[in-house]
This record gives sequence, C-alpha cells and structure tokens, in this order.
Amino acid sequence: MKKIAILTSGGDAPGMNAAISSIVHSGFNLDIQVIGVLKGFEGLIDGHFLELNYDSIKNIIQRGGTILKTSRSKRFLRKSYRKVAFDHLKSKKIEGLIVIGGDGTFKGASVFSKEFQIPVVGIPCTIDNDLAGTDFCIGFDTAINTAMDAIDRIRDTAESHNRMFFVEVMGRDSGMIAMLSGIAGAAEVILMPETKMSIEEVVIELKKQFKNNTTSLIVVVAEGDEEGDAHFISRKVKTHFPDLDIRITVLGHIQRGGKPTCMDRFLSIRLGVAALNALKNGYSSDMVGIVNNKVVYLSLERAFKKQSKLNQEMFQFFESFRLNRTI
Repeated sequence: MKKIAILTSGGDAPGMNAAISSIVHSGFNLDIQVIGVLKGFEGLIDGHFLELNYDSIKNIIQRGGTILKTSRSKRFLRKSYRKVAFDHLKSKKIEGLIVIGGDGTFKGASVFSKEFQIPVVGIPCTIDNDLAGTDFCIGFDTAINTAMDAIDRIRDTAESHNRMFFVEVMGRDSGMIAMLSGIAGAAEVILMPETKMSIEEVVIELKKQFKNNTTSLIVVVAEGDEEGDAHFISRKVKTHFPDLDIRITVLGHIQRGGKPTCMDRFLSIRLGVAALNALKNGYSSDMVGIVNNKVVYLSLERAFKKQSKLNQEMFQFFESFRLNRTI
C-alpha cells in the first residue's frame, strides 16, 4: 500500500487534528503517501482532495476542529453517489481510506467498504463516547473537562446569589458527559437518558438538598433526557419553587471546540498510528480502539450497532453517589 486517504466526518471533536497529524507522520515513516479529503464524504463525492505534507500539519496538534473540514452527507446515503466517490478514489490510485468520526460516519464507511471492496479503517472520534470497542473516543476527555470547568464557574455565581442553575450538556442518546462532569462538578442532580428520572423525583431530590441547608443548586441535564431539555425541565421545577431564582445555561457547541487535552492528544496520536498500521496489515471495515490500554480492533458494523452504554458497575456507582448526595 503506497497511497491512502483520510477524512473527518460528522460532528467535529477536539483531537481530530492530532489524529490527522499522526497519520501523516506515520505515512512518512512507512513511505505511504497520505491524501486529505476535504469536507468528509461530501468532499469524497465532489473529488476535493489535498495532498498532505509537513507544511499541512505544522502546528495543528493543539488545535480543535479539523483542518480537513467536516460535514454530514445525505448524498452518501445513495449508492449512486457512493459509486462516484469510489471512482474518485480509483482515479487517484488511492488504495485505502481512514475515516475519523462517530456512528454515522462508521455506518457509511462500512457500507462503502463492502460495496466496493476498498479497505477502510475507522478512528472513533465523538464527544459522546458512545461507540463500542473502545474505552474512550477522541474528544470525550476534552468535552467533559470543558463542561466541568463551566459547572465550576456557574457554581461560583450560584452560591453568590443563592440560585438554582440548570446546566445542559450534550448527549442525545448518552449520558456520559452529564454523568462524569456532573459528578466531578458536585451537581445536586444529574439527568440523563439512562436514568429515566421523572420531574417529581427531581423535585424530591432538590427538596432534600434544601433540608441540608443548601443555598445553591446545580442540575446537570443531558440534552437527550427523556423528560426534556433544560428549559422545559426548569419550567416544571419552577412551579414547585416559585420563590427561587432559577437560571439556565446551555453549554452547546463550546464542548466541541477548544484545545484538546493531553489525554485526547495522546489518544489521537496513538489511534492514528494504529489505523495506518491496520490498513498496511490488511485490515478492512474495522475500527481501531483502546481497551485496557491496549490497541484492539472491532468491525465498523459492531462498533455502531452495539453502541457503548453505561455499564452496570458505572451505573451502580452513579446510583450510590446520587443517594449519598441526597441523604
């Protein structure tokens, strides 16, 4: 294998640039030419390629986002457009593809690899940390540290004014960001899809905190909580605490941006090297991950079909922590 391409797809995450840098450096060492695809699968369809060299990756390891840009491609869902994408790779004599992204990226890459028999290796990169086959996805550590820092800052003003704050973090289907940042930020209540906590239960928890003479309260809400978003839940809670000053902060996309942490940079570099080696050694339609601090491989299909959830030990820990906070 002498020539491969890489692309970033779906939501951006801190560490994507570090992974790109790692792959390019590894390519130099293995005498493999690395071509960048601009704007993800959309760029693959449109034939937007960029040869990557030392100048391309200079001083990008510390930058958030992705120098290759990203997109969510509806066209790639259609076989006719996937054929166009494959023809572009073939015309450039590209022998393998590395995709950096989450479940949607892996779904498209898995189908593409099987349809056209082109080797594809995936690097898990999503702040939700919800892919099977790896303990951590690129971007997760930065996102939870960003959220925790925001909660700490909000706590300062909450205590100064005796306020209740609802802090909404990302996580449509996964409560990993909410749980870790909420516990680390000493939130009084944490709401996430996995817990299925009702408004009535939230009110009971908050009233227990008031009995403990708590004068400021933080409620962390994952955006995908089944009871609703932070605005909706706060309005429901307000009816039980009419005299309390309640404020809402939606962290939104600041969790995706910013410089990646040391852990995310190291993870990105390690997975980048592993992905290129996997292509070189004949892996196809597989994801590289880290489990128990060792590089492992899992099919792209299993990675997105068996999405990572809070395991029983983590869930029991959360429940124990929650009860101890409210006794």
